Amino acid sequence: NWQSVFFINAPVGVLALVLGLLLLVDHRAEKAPRSFDIPGIVLLSGAMFCLIWALIKAADWHWGDQRTLLFLGLAAVCFAVFVFWEGRTPEPLLPLSMFRSVALSAGSVLMVLMAFGFMGGLFFVTFYLQNVHGLSPVDSGLRLLPLTATMIIASPLAGALITKFGPRLPLVISMVITAVSMYGLSRLDVDSGSVEMSVWFALLGFGLGPVMVGATEVIVGNAPIQHAGVAGGLQQAAMQVGGSRGTARLGAGRGGKVGDTQPGKWAGAGLPPMPEGAASKASDAVEVGIAPVPKGTQPEIAAKITAVAHDTFVSGMGLAFTVAAVVSAVAALVAGFTKRGDNAEAAGGAVHI
Repeated sequence: NWQSVFFINAPVGVLALVLGLLLLVDHRAEKAPRSFDIPGIVLLSGAMFCLIWALIKAADWHWGDQRTLLFLGLAAVCFAVFVFWEGRTPEPLLPLSMFRSVALSAGSVLMVLMAFGFMGGLFFVTFYLQNVHGLSPVDSGLRLLPLTATMIIASPLAGALITKFGPRLPLVISMVITAVSMYGLSRLDVDSGSVEMSVWFALLGFGLGPVMVGATEVIVGNAPIQHAGVAGGLQQAAMQVGGSRGTARLGAGRGGKVGDTQPGKWAGAGLPPMPEGAASKASDAVEVGIAPVPKGTQPEIAAKITAVAHDTFVSGMGLAFTVAAVVSAVAALVAGFTKRGDNAEAAGGAVHI
């Protein structure tokens, strides 16, 4: 069944664990925290849960719904109390002094923006491949292999370039490549072929691979060594928040585009208007690229409905990728504030800027 795909990660995890034990050098920080910040853990966990839950459920509840606003409000309150507490506890979970580093802050923002565009934009590609192009799950996965392959190639190359030149230039170039590839994906239409898709997927992999490596190096490298683990957690949190927010916001934008354009395209194809209830269900189907063809529909009418549904879905997907391209371009500007870190401990726990 579908759960079996997660077993693929088991041997990779075991290999990473073995290599980590054999190759990684252990560093002991003299000023390492000696206690757990339990209130900080509770506050940050509560804030993250409320934020992610609101982002996930907003598609069903809608952004103006009281439940969405309640969870967003709870997240804001928890974050505010968390910041207040972290500034006063002797051994905070997330030392606020870390953010005195412009490079570390820029790396965190860069990771959020990268995940926003990457996860938010690619969320719709599976619908495009399977529901619009009619490909099987296996064939859809094969179409995405250029993305995976170029990320595998680009990551070690990025490590070498970052070692030689520092992270700033590779990160800026990578986010520009990502923005260009996102814009290219926004130009896909119903009839786009495998070669065209593969080119943009491959280019996207070359853009994203260095960012995964470089942004992590910037965040962890610019944190004091006693907070290296905290910085690693910050990097992961930034990616998850960016990805969930990107999926939610781009999904909402795509849904709005579908809702706005579907009636006009439907009428322009000469199709009779649908009842209000049926129109809502049809819009839900079109949002994932499914043509709402009733059973027993004449082939000519079914073909028109399918063409309208797929064209409408692609227009919404194009908007999502366009926004992702703009976000990636902004991320390229943010990458200009990054620099190589040395994990130096400054007096009083401050971080060198």
